[in-house]
Amino acid sequence: MLRGLSRPRRVVITGMGCVTPLGVGREAFWRGLASGKSGVRRIQSFDPSTSPVQIAAEVPDFDWESHLNPKDRKHVPRTVPLALAAAREALEDARIQPGDLTLEKRRSIGVELGTGGGGLAFTEQQYEYWYVGPTTKASVYTIPSSTHGGLSSELSMAFGLRGLSHIVSTGCTSSTDAIAYASQHIALGRQDLMIAGGVDAPIAPGILAAFNLMTVLTNEWNEEPHRASRPFSSNRSGMVLGEGSWIFVLEELGHALKREAQIYAEITGYGATCDAYHRVRLAEDGDEPARAMRIALNDAERGPADIDYVNLHGTSTMLNDRIETSALKLAFDGHAKRIPMSATKSQIGHPQGASGAAGVAAALCAMHTHRIPPTINLDEPDPLCDLDYVPNEAREADVRIALCNCIGFGSKNSALVIEKFPR
Repeated sequence: MLRGLSRPRRVVITGMGCVTPLGVGREAFWRGLASGKSGVRRIQSFDPSTSPVQIAAEVPDFDWESHLNPKDRKHVPRTVPLALAAAREALEDARIQPGDLTLEKRRSIGVELGTGGGGLAFTEQQYEYWYVGPTTKASVYTIPSSTHGGLSSELSMAFGLRGLSHIVSTGCTSSTDAIAYASQHIALGRQDLMIAGGVDAPIAPGILAAFNLMTVLTNEWNEEPHRASRPFSSNRSGMVLGEGSWIFVLEELGHALKREAQIYAEITGYGATCDAYHRVRLAEDGDEPARAMRIALNDAERGPADIDYVNLHGTSTMLNDRIETSALKLAFDGHAKRIPMSATKSQIGHPQGASGAAGVAAALCAMHTHRIPPTINLDEPDPLCDLDYVPNEAREADVRIALCNCIGFGSKNSALVIEKFPR
């Protein structure tokens, strides 16, 4: 779907911004990954003492005011400043100053973001003001700020970007799909440059209670939060909610070379399927996640033997980790056991629709630091999860080609292939 287009244009990543539970900024995120740090802690944004789940992976010490007009704070969800901060870093990293761009150039830059919950936590807060009070705290912009579409508009307005402005909301695969769609817009010649990635901030009392109702969250590690997210471990007991934003500057290769931009990687393959099975659960055969990965490999004109690293979905739920393992074996045939793989969610929890973008950022970390991030808390591997998950400590490696895998509610599956650009 990228290289196979009738008018193919190559798409590269030239900027990156990260606002994460491991810290704010790309360097903080990469350092946290490589050191095996956990961003899971007791919830600080509200009092969780009455909840059976009292932990999450929140962005620590985030400064709203430096990224958002204080007058707007009551009018937008937390996802907006998180996305603004990550997008601003990505643009600076790519050496693009929106204020210096001509009108024609602004029209050639679009925004494509993935989010699962969008303004859901904001909506919950507004309902509390309306039904509990004080109503004077409620925002006149409750409706536009509660809908997902307003999120990309906020970035377009903040930077004066007049290209397309889209939101993708496909559950946990949202930002994987958003990055792929942004790449396709560039490959088709519709835009020269795209701001693409994901953001989610689902940590609110009602959302926490609803996830807990599905029995997908762990409630066994409230006293030891750093040990709570433990993908592929035999004693895993559920996922940990996370938040954050990971945003990239994507551009056409010739456009990037002409302005002598740094290039992190090229996006070469994308695949997506649906189990068409259940609102929440995956089909246990793993066929469709495997097929999504195979489609991505074929799209990139690569085979299983070419992949140096896989960034896993790795939610830390009993069923999903086993099904993902089975799917990987199907997708990579006899190569599955030789490929190092790791689950970023062991360190940052599950940031819902931003998961795929977080995985791409982790894969770029592996490519450019020559260290594969670990899957932490993997002390007692599940015998049915028997691949190389890079347990507990980062590993030195030369990563040239990586596959990033995502699985979402509604049994959606997406995979991206990215390749380090030879410079």
